[in-house]
Amino acid sequence: MLFDLQSRRRRNAVKFIYGGLALLFGAGLILFGVGTGTSGNGLFDLFNNNGASTKSQIGAQEKRYDALVRTNPGNASAWLTLTRLRYQDVNVDQTTGAFTADSEGQLRKAAQAWSRYLALKPARPDPNVARLMVNAYSQTGGLNDPGAAADTMEIVTAAQPSAQTFGVLAQLSYTAGQIRKGDLATAKAVALAPKAQRAQIKTALATAKKTAVRQQVSRAASQSGAAGAAGAAGAAGAAGSASTTGAATTPGG
Repeated sequence: MLFDLQSRRRRNAVKFIYGGLALLFGAGLILFGVGTGTSGNGLFDLFNNNGASTKSQIGAQEKRYDALVRTNPGNASAWLTLTRLRYQDVNVDQTTGAFTADSEGQLRKAAQAWSRYLALKPARPDPNVARLMVNAYSQTGGLNDPGAAADTMEIVTAAQPSAQTFGVLAQLSYTAGQIRKGDLATAKAVALAPKAQRAQIKTALATAKKTAVRQQVSRAASQSGAAGAAGAAGAAGAAGSASTTGAATTPGG
């Protein structure tokens, strides 16, 4: 899971890290605000250029492209368009900008279309739709897949290298447990940043790394403890069963 947000301390840590990175990276930072073609809000409102699209129009276009890829599954452009239409059709809380509880199914459909698009090996995968999918993979309430988010973010950094994009890649990589990739992305983010911001970005990403590693260690310890408890319970049950069997077969019992 991308975030274990059951603990208030962890929720606050995530908010602190992303808040600090947002201040440093400005509006270029993704992962804040979902945005769809209907809301007009968020950093990913990339497709509703004239503000006229509606949910019904998006739904009609989605059906059209769904039919198109069924008859022509090798059409990469159609899969790409279907990905963004499915993303646009996701329900968003207009107050918080977060995905609603019923969004996961639609986001999975968008991810399926995105996977089919990438499987066709486009020469230059679309970085704007990649941003959408990073958001889908990253957000709690969304697909919550840190590895996929980091991999997809690499498409963005390849097409749009900047301190902002590499900073996001570093954060996602650390959260996914991909420490080497995170360190490389941090180095690129610092190198591409204005000199006045380099120390701040380096510190913020170092904090993000420490927090991610600490959470991973905590989760591993919890899983180990749970596995140990389950093993002990199983052993106790087996011992009890053996004892009962032995008593039942003892001569004169």
